[in-house]
This record gives sequence, structure tokens and C-alpha cells, in this order.
Amino acid sequence: MNFRARLQAAEERNQSLLCIGLDPEPSRLPGAWRGDPSRIFEFCAAIVDATADLAIAFKPQIAHFAACAAEAQLERLIGHIRRVAPSVPVILDAKRGDIGSTAELYAREAFERYGADAVTLSPYLGFDSIEPYLRWPDKGLILLCRTSNPGAAELQGQRLANGELLFEQVARLAAGPWNASGQIGLVVGATWPAELARVRELAPTLPLLVPGVGAQGGDAAAVVRAAWGVEAPVAVNSSRAILYAGAGSDFAEAARAAAEVTRAQLQSAKAGVQAGTSGGV
Repeated sequence: MNFRARLQAAEERNQSLLCIGLDPEPSRLPGAWRGDPSRIFEFCAAIVDATADLAIAFKPQIAHFAACAAEAQLERLIGHIRRVAPSVPVILDAKRGDIGSTAELYAREAFERYGADAVTLSPYLGFDSIEPYLRWPDKGLILLCRTSNPGAAELQGQRLANGELLFEQVARLAAGPWNASGQIGLVVGATWPAELARVRELAPTLPLLVPGVGAQGGDAAAVVRAAWGVEAPVAVNSSRAILYAGAGSDFAEAARAAAEVTRAQLQSAKAGVQAGTSGGV
């Protein structure tokens, strides 16, 4: 099963559009674990165990592991997800962007070392920077398109000679000539609902990874209204608002409660879109 199919199957199985970001910060670990990077696996595994039936995907952020020399814990964590949530795809948030043999090695890192189902990539070196990843035909390539950070418009919002904005050109290429194998998706921030709707217009069936809900203030319902469709998978990411919902021994239970609230918001918005599509109110 390829990444897109796995994502759609997880949406149906768990009745969820919620992607749970795994961004461990040792300084924010609960109780006696606080400040101890050797506990990263235990913390993240407990979150996974508590939310495995609520997620469309899990998204570990590689820098949060690598900065603590915890790559082995990341490998162990992805293996744990495979065991306890085998139907939930893993998106490795790495934002890689290079060419030639270096890109090939980054692809091996993501797909062979870590066993991720998809990886986030920067497309701004052109197609030859993503082509090596296409050699794994069942894997997903999620390209940065219109990101959620305040400075994104400095480049992504620049108007090109053909009249399109740069992020629109990325969406058009990703939905067209770059995507002959059907492996590509896009990252679009929840904090830009108008741009999100525009990306969906240009890329009507591509999977979208939408960060920025939760701690960054994105509107979950607005995201779903702008981007979800029957043939248009959307994974709406929340990280800190779920991971750090509690700071005591009940942190995993608090994370589950926070995830349930966000999942319910997303499902309610999806139901509204479905009703509108079918002629309801």
C-alpha cells in the first residue's frame, strides 16, 4: 500500500484528520524525566500508545531527536509505532533539500534507516532534488509549499514572470509534471486559509500536510473547509498542544484528551463539508 492509500485508510479507520507531531523537548518532559534526553523514547511512546486510535498519522520531527543525539531513540520509536499502530503512517519531518548522491543518501536515511512512510522536502532546488526519493515507489514526498511561519511570504509570496506566486508554481508543478508517480503531497500552513484554498484549487487531489493548528493558532475548521475533499486527503498537524497538555504523571491521558478535542473539531468540520457537498446544510 502506498503512502496516499495508507493515509486514506487511516482516515477511515480512525475517523480522523489529526496528525500528531512528535517534537520532544527534554526541558518540557514531565516530572522526574524533565531535562533528561534519555527519556525521549519513553515519553513519545507513551503519547503514541495513548493516541494511536485517534491519529491519521504521526510526524516525528528529526531535529528534536538529532539535537539530543537521540537518533537511535527515533528508530526505536518508529518501530514502536509500527507495532502498536500498524495502520497509521509515519511522516518524517526532515525538510531535506539537496541534489545528486546527497539526496540519495537522505532518501535512504528516511526510508531505509528510519522506515518512514513519507518525508518532508524543500523543493527549491528543483525536480532533481526530489527525484531520488521517487525511487521508493510506495513512499510519500511532501513538499514545502506555503509554510506557516511569518516570514514565508518573503520568498513563497514572490510574484513570478508568469504572474503566479512562487507557492502557486510549486503547487502546479507538484500536481502536474513532477507527480507522474502519484507520490507527492504538499505542506501548507493552517495560518494561511486563503492560500490553503488556492493550493487545493491548483492541486485538487494531492495529500496536504497542514501544520499550525494548536499552539500556532490555526483554525482547524477553516482548514478542513478549505482543503478537505473525498479524493483530497488532509492531515492536520498538532504537536505541542497535544504533547504538553499535561506536565504530571498523567501526561499521556492529558495528551489523549487534547487530541480527542482537536479530532472532534476536525471531524465536525468535515461533516459540514460533506453535508454541503451533498446538498445539506
